[in-house]
Amino acid sequence: MDLASRVRDDFPILQRGVGEWPLVYLDSANTSQKPRQVVDAIAEHYLQHNANVARAMHLLGGEATEAFEGARSKVGTFVGAARPEEIIFTKNASEALNLAANTLGAGLREGDEVVISVMEHHSNIVPWQLMCERSGATLRWFDITPDGRLDLEAAERDGLINERTKVVSLTWVSNVLGTRNPIADIAAQAHAVGAVMVVDASQAVPHQATDVEALGADLVAFTAHKMCGPTGIGVLWGRFDLLAGLPPFLGGGEMIEVVTMERSTYAAPPHRFEAGTPPIAQAVGLGAAVDYLTGIGMDQIAAHEQELTEYALAKLTAIDGLTILGPTEAVERGSAISFNVDEVHPHDVMQVLDSRGVAIRGGHHCARPLHKRLGHQSSTRASSYLYTTSVEIDALADALVFTRNYFAPRFGG
Repeated sequence: MDLASRVRDDFPILQRGVGEWPLVYLDSANTSQKPRQVVDAIAEHYLQHNANVARAMHLLGGEATEAFEGARSKVGTFVGAARPEEIIFTKNASEALNLAANTLGAGLREGDEVVISVMEHHSNIVPWQLMCERSGATLRWFDITPDGRLDLEAAERDGLINERTKVVSLTWVSNVLGTRNPIADIAAQAHAVGAVMVVDASQAVPHQATDVEALGADLVAFTAHKMCGPTGIGVLWGRFDLLAGLPPFLGGGEMIEVVTMERSTYAAPPHRFEAGTPPIAQAVGLGAAVDYLTGIGMDQIAAHEQELTEYALAKLTAIDGLTILGPTEAVERGSAISFNVDEVHPHDVMQVLDSRGVAIRGGHHCARPLHKRLGHQSSTRASSYLYTTSVEIDALADALVFTRNYFAPRFGG
């Protein structure tokens, strides 16, 4: 039995219908579905162990604190952190990247440079734009090649990473193109000039085994809701020595050491960056998601997605009038596939597919500069995960042919 067949019963929502059609959920890059094991863990926490953490000294408070810090340890082990204190809980990956930009940005000055890429999610563009505006630093970026990969030759030719570079912040896997970027190589270039390497791993950590030490990054952001966990919690991993030298991001309870009316001193990482009551039940849910994915095996998940992506690319490239954005071969590529259908707006594609039970996303996927660079206003994206089957890919392809023929009858003639 293949992986998807083995796990689908853990996801009751996948048994839903959409009118006369079975639900085909192909929007996992947006948010993944949640297995009952995760939902049950959150429910048990609220029903049996609910209390605030690090404050109440009673039994429930101790249980809640143990569960919260236990989740931190699980996440640290999952991504290869050297110690649990390198894991900072945020409300999502966007907040994690804002934390990185605001704390690293405190040291930026006019003449400094920050390097990103044109394929970034807005969450890895806007925070750096804001920080450069405040500090006077210059924002620069990698361009892409015609097949949707970072243009490394142009970057080297133009001296994109140089002695003025203080931060390089890149996506590991593009949420639009599916491109997997050579982070370790770029991190080595960044470190050679004394720059900090930040990675948006939102589309990578859920899909493949991750070792942050081997990755070569200094800060790595990802989010629970794309990896079978709940919404409302994200993660920023950082090298402890780097975190220990960064200023607080938010002020409030639990991030302090001593407070007087004149000044305050701050707790050590990670608590320095976790002001106020944290997402406790969400952390419990994330810990359960880590247990779930670990129990299956990230290598098995990656192999399943590789096979499914190869199958999907073959099915979609065979459809006349359909253009794929990004690599058309499943080499150094994630499972998100964005495309456009000739003469059909992505929103129309999305709506017609939805009427046939196929859930995908249409729009610019929070990557408007990338779409502009590609010459497209927007696109349609199908994204699979560990529970996706080849039968669902067939349903996607059939629905796309129906949609194309409906709006452009010349294809069906």
